[in-house]
Amino acid sequence: MVLILLPPSEGKSAPDDGPLLDIGALSFPELASLRKTVVTSLTRLCRTDPNAAAISLGLGVQQRADVAANARLRRSPCAPAIEVYAGVLYDSLAYPTLSAAARRRSNQHLVVASALWGLLRPQDHIPYYRLSGSAHLPGFGTLSHFWKKAIARSLERVPGLIVDMRSGTYRSLGPVPSSSADRTVVIRVLHDTAGRRTIVSHHNKATKGRIARALLEEPRTPRDPAHLAAMLTALGFDNEGVVRVKPGTPATIDVVVTAL
Repeated sequence: MVLILLPPSEGKSAPDDGPLLDIGALSFPELASLRKTVVTSLTRLCRTDPNAAAISLGLGVQQRADVAANARLRRSPCAPAIEVYAGVLYDSLAYPTLSAAARRRSNQHLVVASALWGLLRPQDHIPYYRLSGSAHLPGFGTLSHFWKKAIARSLERVPGLIVDMRSGTYRSLGPVPSSSADRTVVIRVLHDTAGRRTIVSHHNKATKGRIARALLEEPRTPRDPAHLAAMLTALGFDNEGVVRVKPGTPATIDVVVTAL
């Protein structure tokens, strides 16, 4: 068993039609009550005070339509999360072109972290919405404080290797618990330019999408971080092997790219 953890996307595709939101039908049902709390707070804020909502959500003038979309999200059509999330990472994952076997594997192995839903699987039906992990909702403090313990407990229940490709914001939203750290590996993508290595947003997202796709298409399941590093090399992703700073913390694999 392997769990591939991805961040959500800021950009999303709004479903044209589909069922209404059913929070009780989403994966990780233990998160249902927390999801209802966040949805209620978000929709109320966006409905009653759009200007305050825009400030809380960090939205500019050109994004005010997202405030209106949040206000009506309980009445909006839903589609599978993997169809709603868009952007560089999800374009590179290219879910519609996965083989049938890879799509089946994705339903078991792929999980998206979310500030609104906590954790989602690809076929969970959600509406268009806008809520980043760095947003502030009235009465919540930070969303990471709200979600942290619940997401950690959910991740602890999932067996096998955890391949964490979330951004820093979403790792903070739900850190892998220390009890699961030895079976967790964080993937970093470094762009190498004449020996100077940096994290470049576009390369980072695109490469993580390609890694997720390759792992889903690969019928073998990585057993541990070292096996994952070897698999990545075989799949064409240059990396520097496994680094673990100290026991009880997740391992890290740095994938090095020079171009897409």
